[in-house]
Amino acid sequence: MTKILLLSDTHSHMDNTILKYARQADEVWHAGDIGNLAVTDSLKNTAPLRAVYGNIDSADARKEFPEHNRFMCEGVDIWITHIGGYPGRYDKRVREELRKDPPKLFICGHSHILKVMYDKKLDLLHMNPGAAGKYGLHQVRTMLRFVIDKDQIRDLEIVELGKK
Repeated sequence: MTKILLLSDTHSHMDNTILKYARQADEVWHAGDIGNLAVTDSLKNTAPLRAVYGNIDSADARKEFPEHNRFMCEGVDIWITHIGGYPGRYDKRVREELRKDPPKLFICGHSHILKVMYDKKLDLLHMNPGAAGKYGLHQVRTMLRFVIDKDQIRDLEIVELGKK
């Protein structure tokens, strides 16, 4: 069983509340738009980190993190990218690969809109944790927590961090 904290779109913002949740996780996953790498350095000090760079990230972030991160966690095939769209409207950069070889869990950020949807057509779960940072159109900062247990994704919880 692996406890996951999923966040995105920090845009250089880090605070003690985010770190408190990170310390409770077995792994932290960041779906891009990190901003200052001090954000990911702080997260790495609390739990193992998997991350991708986003469209606002610097060359340093792009050297440290990939655009796409596809991996297995226990028995679940996961793909994290920053700009991915959502079921029925996947971004052209990922659409064809998703159709050919869909993961069980597809994660993206970018929109700042928290969204969890099941894609029946591709038989995958889509997650966007919203935005944990203070920059952007969102009103409430959010993250997601969940558990991967063998081949099951369960105990999904929305974490509201308050108004930005």
